[in-house]
Amino acid sequence: MIFNQESFLRHSTNFVFVFPGKIRGRSLKSAKFIKITTSCCYRELNSRSEGQLHTPNKPDCKPYVHIGKLKNSITSPAFGNAFVPDNEAHQCGCLWIILLNNFDAFCRFCRPHTVIGTVISIISISLLPLESIADISPMFFIGMIKALLSAVFMNIYVVGLNQLFDVEIDKVNKPMLPLASGEFSLKTGALIVVLFCIMSFTLGVKSGSRPLLSALLVSFFLGSAYSINHPLLRWKRHAFLAASCIMSVRAIVVQLAFFIHMQKYVLRRPVALTKPVLFATSFMCLFSAVIALFKDIPDVEGDRDFGIQSFSIHLGQEKVFWLCIKLLFAAYSTAILIGLSSSNKYQGTVTVFGHGFLASVLWFRAQSTDSKNKESITTFYMFIWKLFYAEYFLIPFVR
Repeated sequence: MIFNQESFLRHSTNFVFVFPGKIRGRSLKSAKFIKITTSCCYRELNSRSEGQLHTPNKPDCKPYVHIGKLKNSITSPAFGNAFVPDNEAHQCGCLWIILLNNFDAFCRFCRPHTVIGTVISIISISLLPLESIADISPMFFIGMIKALLSAVFMNIYVVGLNQLFDVEIDKVNKPMLPLASGEFSLKTGALIVVLFCIMSFTLGVKSGSRPLLSALLVSFFLGSAYSINHPLLRWKRHAFLAASCIMSVRAIVVQLAFFIHMQKYVLRRPVALTKPVLFATSFMCLFSAVIALFKDIPDVEGDRDFGIQSFSIHLGQEKVFWLCIKLLFAAYSTAILIGLSSSNKYQGTVTVFGHGFLASVLWFRAQSTDSKNKESITTFYMFIWKLFYAEYFLIPFVR
């Protein structure tokens, strides 16, 4: 056996190590994981492998290496210098790994791409009311952090609630999510959702900002109406209502409510909607519509089975894909025209070339994407979120 000790990664409570090398002339690149075990530290095989471990009954059995894979699993005597922890180290290691696994599941439960979008958008919008460097003060940062935390907590409530009511659908569409995979129980998911909802409203009420609290209330109502399985709710079953929920929050509530919160309740100025915030609201109406349409393209299989009438089911995946591309090109073209009309040459140049570059990258990526391949379309969907993030870096330059 060839064993490179310099690179291994402990992966689960089963003392799993991943490293380059060979066992019996077989490359480890094709293996899902490697398992080092003895009878005294045997644990149930990780659910990602269907291989069978041989568990000797003798307490003095020698450690061995198990290379687990969906098929053709092999077991080999362990290498001589393999580290088999004693009971105390074993317990500490297991506790640490369990904590890491739970943290990883929690991150997936929070849908990090949406959380990142919320953080970037609120920071960007918070900068728009600034008129001079003197406006950047401790009060400004405190006001922004209050808005940021309450919005992120509400974001987690919304995406978590959706997973609670979509467990069966996610087993088909998104089996890596912790509720669908069984890593979290429904009770755990519900506890997380309730906790973050309470924390979000607590911060909103304590802030004393009506726009901030209004934004949280609207997000709470639309997020609940989108997901909860009730005759008058579960708006995600209807394509137009589903898109409207996402667009209302991402395009209108985020831009206007948080801008007014910073302008009136943090900087203590009268409300005056500026060109950048009006541009951001208009631009994000198109972009949010694209996100609402695009997110259903890779989920056609599960949505069809469970009666979710998305545009991708009605129109077909390819038509919705190119509709989204055209909407984004319309948004970028409008932004370029606004940049050309800017009185500030520097800001206008950044606006024109920035949006031109994003449009070019979008076009090249779209050409190489297979709209009928789930992996390809899912990758492209995450690329659209990156374009979403990038836009908020350009919005402050629109003057």
